[in-house]
Amino acid sequence: MLLVYVILGTLFGLVLSRSGAADYNFIQGMFLLTNFQLYGIIGAAVAVTAPGLYLLKRYGRTLSGAPISIELKPLHRGNVTGGILFGIGWSITGMCPGPILVNIGEGKIYALAALAGALVGAAIFGVGYPAIAKPLGLPALARGTGDG
Repeated sequence: MLLVYVILGTLFGLVLSRSGAADYNFIQGMFLLTNFQLYGIIGAAVAVTAPGLYLLKRYGRTLSGAPISIELKPLHRGNVTGGILFGIGWSITGMCPGPILVNIGEGKIYALAALAGALVGAAIFGVGYPAIAKPLGLPALARGTGDG
């Protein structure tokens, strides 16, 4: 099964690379409202994904018949703060997590700095969250990786 994930991840990275979705100039153009190509790519991704998610939620099973449950995440101020921080990081670096790896794969050395920043930020979040969760009224983090 791991091989399937590696192949799908490689194909996804290839699509990101060839479509321009991992290109710094395209991403900056999107945020500066001078290049609208990435909005089309994101819109196409939503149009392709939405029917599949609808079917998964409606029938509650994968194509192989395994049960699946998709629950709505609770809305709280942490979602807004996290979204703002994610957008700021995306705009500054021109990369979100997937394109970081695509850029590293393309040999763009500056993407290593973005990867280091993402890892350090995740570590700071993991260590600091318990200290800010209660004062800000945020929910407790789930522990573990589920049953898989």
